[in-house]
Amino acid sequence: ESLREDKDVVLAAVQEDCWALEVAGESLRRDKDFVLAALQQNGWALKFADKSLRTDKNFVLDAVRQSGSALKGACESLRRDKDVVLAAVRQDGRALQHADESFRKNRDVVLAAVQQCGSAFLFADHSFSQDEEFLLAAGDFDFVE
Repeated sequence: ESLREDKDVVLAAVQEDCWALEVAGESLRRDKDFVLAALQQNGWALKFADKSLRTDKNFVLDAVRQSGSALKGACESLRRDKDVVLAAVRQDGRALQHADESFRKNRDVVLAAVQQCGSAFLFADHSFSQDEEFLLAAGDFDFVE
């Protein structure tokens, strides 16, 4: 039980496996600074943070600016929030896959995502596949069907 509350032990464990945060003590999963440190190790760890953090827009914005993949662990309403989604895809374009489906058709979001990472095009709506601006933004990404 004491190891579940030991910040150093849990951070080391999260570095190896983001699921380690799931078994961390409740106080650590509610600790904003600790969870942000864990996210530096593995962005996916947000899904194991306390619900109060996963539903806090300001905290989730900080999290996705640090690791776009943290979007996967945000609550559903924040995965539908354009500010949060844009921050996530600007940090890691592939975070588009964790955003609400509507953003895969959103020109601003998709463009930001493919500019950051060409392979984000895989998660965009098919309607962008013939759009020259998006193809150029995706750069050298190999569009093999």
